Amino acid sequence: MQKKWVRGALFASAAAVLATALHLGATPAARAAEPYKAPRTADGKADLNGIWQAVNTANWDLQEHVARTGLVVALGAVGAEPGGLGVVEGGEIPYLPEAAAKKKANFENRLTDDPEIKCYLPGVPRATYMPYPFQIVQTSKDILIAYEYAGAMRTIEMTKAPANPADSWMGHSAGHWEGDTLVIDVTGQNDQTWFDRAGDFHSDALHVVERYTPMSPDALMYEATIEDPKVYSRPWKISMPLYRRLEKNAQITEFRCVAFVEELLYGKFRKQAGK
Repeated sequence: MQKKWVRGALFASAAAVLATALHLGATPAARAAEPYKAPRTADGKADLNGIWQAVNTANWDLQEHVARTGLVVALGAVGAEPGGLGVVEGGEIPYLPEAAAKKKANFENRLTDDPEIKCYLPGVPRATYMPYPFQIVQTSKDILIAYEYAGAMRTIEMTKAPANPADSWMGHSAGHWEGDTLVIDVTGQNDQTWFDRAGDFHSDALHVVERYTPMSPDALMYEATIEDPKVYSRPWKISMPLYRRLEKNAQITEFRCVAFVEELLYGKFRKQAGK
């Protein structure tokens, strides 16, 4: 009798250990399946405050591309263009035939025609994935996004957005929340910006819808749906992660590039000596 009792006790103990192990093993998987819940601001919204930066080659070319010789050969490897996997969903930007020809011409003349070279404001979405950080500042009313490149900035109107008086480089941004996702409707951009250094462009009919979704304490998923019936046969989309800058003293520094391009833009107008 005693032996049977011992065997029964051992069996029960082993079963309890096994059940505990299975429970503990399942817990991380169950937790992993749960969506990330971002910290909240005072008004209960997802807290996106911080300095963020894309880590990819989208500013060189949104589409998949191989590494290639730079436009200034004398710079060698320093000026070479890096390859990248691309950020366009489906792989290709759906240009209309005439627009595709213009894009090709832009690519061939990118050394002189890219607005970035001239220090023009980058527009949306390009400002997000240039190789510079940007800062999101949330208030209880609106949201400010400040970009290091050229001192660009924009205010996201989270209440009733006023009418857009005129087209501009950074356009007009009206935002709202869908759960933890910040959704921004961008209209009113002029037709002077490019999406990248490869010559991808748009017209003044550009309409961009951005989505910023927290993925973890230090990462956001950025998506932008792009629509322009004058240039593309259908809407298309880009997506990429954005990473928080974690340096102890992380901050937006000054990169006001106008002074760097004065000779390029205005040197031909300088009065020559003796004239």
